[in-house]
This record gives sequence, C-alpha cells and structure tokens, in this order.
Amino acid sequence: MKKVKIHTKEGDYEGLLVNEVIEKRRQFLIVKLDSGYNIGVDKAKIVTMQESEEKILPDQKTEPGRKPSQPESEKDSLYILHTGGTIASKVDYKSGGVSALFTPEEIVSLFPEIKGSHSIQARLISNVSSEDMGFSSYNNLIENIASFAKKEIEEKEKIKGVIITHGTDTLHYTSAALSFALHGLPFPVVLVGAQRSSDRPSSDARMNLACAVRFVEFAKPKEISGVFACMHSSISDDSCLIFRGVNLRKMHTSRRDAFRQINSAHFAEAWFNENRVELTKSALEELSSGEKKERFSHQEYRPDLRIGVLYAHPGLRKEEILAYQGFHGLIIAGTGLGHLGISRSEEADNTGNLEALKELIKTGTRIAVAPQSIHGRINLNVYSPGRKLKEIGILGNLCAMTIETAFIKLAYLISCFKPELIGELYHADFCGENGKRNLLNE
Repeated sequence: MKKVKIHTKEGDYEGLLVNEVIEKRRQFLIVKLDSGYNIGVDKAKIVTMQESEEKILPDQKTEPGRKPSQPESEKDSLYILHTGGTIASKVDYKSGGVSALFTPEEIVSLFPEIKGSHSIQARLISNVSSEDMGFSSYNNLIENIASFAKKEIEEKEKIKGVIITHGTDTLHYTSAALSFALHGLPFPVVLVGAQRSSDRPSSDARMNLACAVRFVEFAKPKEISGVFACMHSSISDDSCLIFRGVNLRKMHTSRRDAFRQINSAHFAEAWFNENRVELTKSALEELSSGEKKERFSHQEYRPDLRIGVLYAHPGLRKEEILAYQGFHGLIIAGTGLGHLGISRSEEADNTGNLEALKELIKTGTRIAVAPQSIHGRINLNVYSPGRKLKEIGILGNLCAMTIETAFIKLAYLISCFKPELIGELYHADFCGENGKRNLLNE
C-alpha cells in the first residue's frame, strides 16, 4: 500500500491508500487513516496529493521479554498456512461485501505484531470460505504439517510452530480433524480466525493472530505441542483464549468472543499488550501427568466420505432417517441424554423410526448420537428409549463430544480403522474428546 497525504477543499487526510472505486460516475479514493477508520475521498475535491513509495516497515521495537533481532538464517521457522476466511479478507468497496484478497505476504505486512524471534514462512494452501472446506481440505493441511514435522525430526530444521488462518464458521471442525489425524507433533499448531475483516476498525484479526504467535513462542520452549485454536476471550481487546482442538464450538454468529471450549476449561490465555501467557489448572495437570510423548505420525481422511447429521425433533419421521441410506456414517443430534422419538404413545407411533435406524445399520451406516444440549454427556442407560438405541448398535453412550467433534471422529474412524474396531474406538479417548468429567467453570 502507498502512504498518501491528501489536501482537499474540506480538509486534510493522511493514511494508507487502500483502493480506488467508481460510484455513479464519481471517483473515490479509499484511505485508511491512522485511527484505523476508512474514508472515501472524492477525487474531484482533491487539491493536492502526495504519495510515498517507501515501504511501510513493521514496528521494530523490542517488546519486554523478547530477544533482540537475529539474522533470518539463525531464527526458528514459523510457518503460516493461509486457507482463507475473514481473517484474510477485506472490504470490497464496490459491493459493500467482504472478499478474500490478501496473499500470505500481505498478511505478514498487515500484521507487524507477528514479527519476532522467528523467520516467517507463509504458504497459500487455499483461498476459500470455511463452509466450502471438506475432507480433501483437511488432508491438504495434514500433508503440509507432516512435511514440517519431517523437516524438524529428520532434517533438524528448528520449527517454532504452525499457524493456520481459517474462516471461523467451520474452524472447530478443522481443529478437530487435525487433532485426530496428527499424533506426537513436535510443535504447536494453532488455528486462528476473525469475525471482522482485517481492514475494519473493529477487526479482531490483528489481536487474534498476534496472540496466536505469542502462544507459539511461549509453548515451543516448554515442549507444549498439539492442535489449538486462538480467538478473543471477550468483546474487549485484552486477551485471547487458547482452546484445545476438540470439543470447541462457535457459540455466536458475530461476536468477537464467539468460541468456547465445551465440557472442559480452555487451555491457556494470551494477552495482547503484555508478553504474558497463562495456562489453566487443567492444562498444568495435563502437562504434569508424565505421559510419554508418542512418535510423530499422521493419517488422512477418505475424501469420498458421506457423513450426515440428523437433528432429532418433535414429529421426526422415518423418511428423514432413511434419507441417509448409502451414507458411511450418521450423527444424530439427540435430545436430552441422547434420545429421539422411537416409541408408541397415545399421541403418535414413532416405532417406524427405530426400524429405520435398524435398516441403516444393517446396510452399513455407522450411527452415533451426540447432545443437542451442547454441555454434558450422552447417557443411554437411564431411560428405556436410550437403552433400545444402545441395543441396536447406536454409538455414543457416555461420550462427552460436541456434535461437530463427534462428526469428525466418526469420519476419522471410518477412514483409518477396520469396521470391526469402530464401535470400541468411538468410545475411547484419543485426544481429550472423551476425557474425565470437568466442572463447567474451572
């Protein structure tokens, strides 16, 4: 971007020249002011304009606790994988909408806070909205991260971590997919998104990305690894929460603090204006457990998988269930402890739903139930309808997974294990998705 000083008949403006648009035969320059706000300047009213061709360099100040700058060749690598989404988007002033237009290099230049004691390696993986991602997208990320792990383990390249810029709508699906498929990571992998585009004054992109980098810098020396996500902790710009990759959920359509960890506490908190990261009690207990770290390995998802999600509701009909014939798997978002209508009563006869479920299972569809209620565990032992579901082979009893994590886990098991093992493994704990009971507020 060019830096401009504009003198008009109405006033003076100084900032970055973002774009030039034509609206109703009038030409406007879009300028990002130092305050962060964008304004449109009518070209017809410009008296003089000075442009600076000099490159706008990131702030070179050394933060408290950070080491002085090293030559790039001596720094650890920090890989940034760009997949698209609002964090790497800007306003399209012709349409008024948001479009993904930034290259990885532009991301680095836009957010000077991510510069530090590392050499940033940016790579464009895709440039899509997160709702368009699928199992092939997960495999692409897995292959890239696995190649970085190989560089560190076999080629002795010093890698600080991997940050993935991602759209928020399905960020929690991707974080779960990577959590199941990547084992024994030698560095942290952090997914980060934004609810507001990067060139808006209220954007959370800068802070979320900066806090993700801060966590990576904190985690690697302490041998903290795995898959995490980083998003705002509140509506203010104080800190971000670091979440585990599984049982994460987007709880609001637009708030900057939309994400929450379900059935457990978040992992850590990273402050924006302080060089500070604090681990939660559960994270400290997990790290002090003394469990031996496994060797790195990775698995991939079948790109042709068909996994459905059926929301149990009053008036559910067998035709809705049978619509999933031919699917590899089905997650039922069950009411209460994991139910759906399968009984006969004075009001309705829902026994056809039970027969439809039996038919799906008979033809090879794996079915599991997860809670609509969001928090808590499935328990099919309490009421007779639940026990009937358990008897016909419905999975999920005593599991504490969100619908999204359950969806990904079922896909993972169908992709990577023999059919006869899926029932047992679904109820096992791979990466904390079915861990010990935790208080909602720690």
